Amino acid sequence: MSRARERYTQLQTNRTQFLDMAVECSELTLPYLVTEDDNYKGKRSLQQPYQSVGAKAVVTLAAKLMLAILPPQTAFFKLQVRDDKLGEQFDATVRSELDLSFSKIERLIMDYIAASSDRVVVHQALKHLIVSGNALIFMGKDGLKHYPLQRYVVNRDGNGNVIEVVTKELVNRKVLGIESPKPPEQPVNGDYGSTEDDAEVYTYVRVDEGSGRWIWHQEVDDNVLPNSRSTAPKNASPWLVLRFNTVDGEDYGRGRVEEFIGDLRSLDGLSQALVEGASVSSKVVFLVSPSATTKPGTLAKAANGAIIQGRPEDVGVVQVGKTADFSTAANLAAQIERRILEAFLVMNIRNAERVTAEEVRLTQLELEKSLGGLFSLLTVEFLVPYLNRTLLILQRSNQIPKLPKDIVRPKIVAGINSLGRGQDNEALTRFIQTVAQVLGPEALMKFIDPSEAIKRLAAAQGIDVLNLIRTAEQLEQMNQEAQQKQVQQSLVDQAGQLAGTPVMDPSKNPQLAEQAGAVLEQLAPPQE
Repeated sequence: MSRARERYTQLQTNRTQFLDMAVECSELTLPYLVTEDDNYKGKRSLQQPYQSVGAKAVVTLAAKLMLAILPPQTAFFKLQVRDDKLGEQFDATVRSELDLSFSKIERLIMDYIAASSDRVVVHQALKHLIVSGNALIFMGKDGLKHYPLQRYVVNRDGNGNVIEVVTKELVNRKVLGIESPKPPEQPVNGDYGSTEDDAEVYTYVRVDEGSGRWIWHQEVDDNVLPNSRSTAPKNASPWLVLRFNTVDGEDYGRGRVEEFIGDLRSLDGLSQALVEGASVSSKVVFLVSPSATTKPGTLAKAANGAIIQGRPEDVGVVQVGKTADFSTAANLAAQIERRILEAFLVMNIRNAERVTAEEVRLTQLELEKSLGGLFSLLTVEFLVPYLNRTLLILQRSNQIPKLPKDIVRPKIVAGINSLGRGQDNEALTRFIQTVAQVLGPEALMKFIDPSEAIKRLAAAQGIDVLNLIRTAEQLEQMNQEAQQKQVQQSLVDQAGQLAGTPVMDPSKNPQLAEQAGAVLEQLAPPQE
């Protein structure tokens, strides 16, 4: 047995209880998310729940998490110089210039993410996190790829750090460029939809004990696929193993749906009873007396408005009419539904025409308050590795300049603190306004450097300052020109004051011509 397939089989046992729970949670919310079969291809119809509350709850919470993690058109991270390296590598005066450069790089990264399909894959992964508590994302050269829980196993150390991941998927042999076995073997593990043209592809990912780097390869038919071996730095792994809720000592996470599985079970049972009861209570049956002259067959076949032979007293109507008896079940179902909608943050949806930084911040605060440390967990396990990997990809493709090693780090700003550079802009603006109000405009002009303030405001707002803000050399030249004009104006004023006085009469003052020439020489523009 191959190393990859062997490890998958060994680790699969530990996954069983989590997968069983994930399947039930999926059946009560979104049945297509998690199935029992590893490589299920949709050859069976999925049983739908009797209520849609679970689906609405999952979709709404996933949308809110998406807004908080990868908000559109809003910065959700920033690059920052490590404080412990600032004094060693840079003069303090260049920090604003670095911020301006980092702001430009941030815009390039945001544009890259916006142009990709990453948000679609992340949104799908978030739904899996809510339902099953687990999700696996691979950041490949062609974009993101999501693995549901039934297609991978994971092994963590005592601190919860991932040390092994093995994925299993069916891939057509023609895509892999390998021939089908002859004679045809039985379908792979008897999985639905598998044929002799499908091959089990195992991807074995682990942390190398010697180098600490991530290494992985792929195997088919117990053989390593050519050119499938790869490696990545530990802090920039393309394999992102995500969890919703963590329990000490467990390799897998637990979803939000599991926390309310009892309410969902009850709601589904009550919904089924109400639907079936309503169907029975609304049933109408016509009774015809045995001795009646009215023929039941003729009555049943008669169209609306038809004329038939018979007597009205021969026909009676029977209806159960027990709708009032369902009020207890309906009231209980309504209470459970409200609890579920509140738990999944459906009850307090804010309507906004456009997504602003403030809207994102409020959503993050809501998630942090209602879901505990979930947002912080997703920041550590998804957002930071995702940005590190994206930064590495753009640097390798020369789309952004390579940053000094150990100097720059992506700083992910949590919702309870701030949101990207937009928070820097608000804080700086409030500080300047406070100084002006408390100490007065004179103190503001005395202690605040306008040039530095402008640079920081531009960086905080993500504005490209190229050819917009004057450089120090340009400002110095402007000051020299202003001083020169001031001197010239002073000489002109002096000449005006002497006009009309005896000293200005050439006949009475032979030195006037010489003095006038000196003044004109000073007023003349400098020669190029």
